[in-house]
Amino acid sequence: MKKISFAAIAFTLCAFTASAQTSMKMKNETTVMVGGAAMYPSKNIVENAVNSKDHTTLVAAVTAAGLVETLKSTGPFTVFAPTNAAFEKLPAGTVDNLVKPENKTTLTSILTYHVVAGKMNAKDIAKAIKKGNGKAELTTVQGGKLWAMMQGNNIVIKDEKGGMAKVTIPDVNQSNGVIHVIDTVVMPGK
Repeated sequence: MKKISFAAIAFTLCAFTASAQTSMKMKNETTVMVGGAAMYPSKNIVENAVNSKDHTTLVAAVTAAGLVETLKSTGPFTVFAPTNAAFEKLPAGTVDNLVKPENKTTLTSILTYHVVAGKMNAKDIAKAIKKGNGKAELTTVQGGKLWAMMQGNNIVIKDEKGGMAKVTIPDVNQSNGVIHVIDTVVMPGK
């Protein structure tokens, strides 16, 4: 029988303990399932989004626009995140055209139009809607406006062109903000 050094046993035990603590930490987090994956509040927006099967188009667009590092930063951000199905509602060829390098400015404008500075959970948005007598005006990091309203029990977002998106999964908390999944891409007026 081979002798195993005390240092090797201690190292293995420490590594196992650290791994178990990380797993326990993640298991104790309140997660939301999005696109077949658990979204962990301890991870940032990008770390979670890349795991959602429903957001592969959004992740590709964020990458093409060069916004990955921004959405990994401290924030906080409120992101209205369109699903793949939301992007499919756009006219044929729109996404393929937008991700071309020559259209990076337009793509960046559209994507940053989906982001509001600060963290607003669904309760905060509903409170702002009530305070605004049925409509809350939100300023996006792109500089445009979105309007949040209630439609029954659902929050809906109206864009500058009059388009409407329904929040289908609210309050997907992140370490640097919150994501609200939406069913339609919102478009800036500019």
